[in-house]
Amino acid sequence: MFDGHLRAPVEKAVKPIGDRLRRTRLTPDHLTVVGLVVAVAAAVSIALGWLALGLLLVIMAALPDLLDGALAKASNTSSQRGAFFDSVVDRVTDSLLFGGVAWYFASNESSHMAILPLAVAAMSSVISYERAKAESLGLQAKGGLMERAERIILLCIGLLFPVILVAVMWVMLALVSLTAVQRFVKVWKQAAVAPVTAAKIEMRRSRRQSRRSARQSRRREFMSSRRLR
Repeated sequence: MFDGHLRAPVEKAVKPIGDRLRRTRLTPDHLTVVGLVVAVAAAVSIALGWLALGLLLVIMAALPDLLDGALAKASNTSSQRGAFFDSVVDRVTDSLLFGGVAWYFASNESSHMAILPLAVAAMSSVISYERAKAESLGLQAKGGLMERAERIILLCIGLLFPVILVAVMWVMLALVSLTAVQRFVKVWKQAAVAPVTAAKIEMRRSRRQSRRSARQSRRREFMSSRRLR
């Protein structure tokens, strides 16, 4: 949700920072790795019950993820490899953070409650898979109430107010499940008309090819008639 509405303003805001980072020897991959290392520290802090420190580290881990794209654009180093690496690290980071919350719940709530953040992580993976699979099929599956930015924000709220952390996880599970359904319906509707659209595209291509062949044929006939004269 935030990704669609706030992406342009955020990219505009971090563009000057990307320009400054370009003057260093840092690469977008370096920032991605730094974010992963900080996320590991955040997960360990949360698991040990140091929630205030965990909150600070979660925010710090989000900053490199925000700036690596700005640096890639400023240095003109955007690539498929970088996008793939960043996406995989995002999934690993999410798993680590929710795994840390699960460990915290197992230590301070109950062993059964530890399943809750793991369920959130699982449904988050379903959301990511739906987008990846849809794009591989030439369809589009962005959007929804609970994308990655919203999950991080809700997690930060729960860490800031530990008394509501369990409630936050329940809300997050409900919203990520709803988002998974939203994306499924969105792709399902696109897939229903995709064969028709593909057929229309193929029909137009065939018509263009036929007209091109007809023009070439007329041109050859015209050149042959000129030679006969």
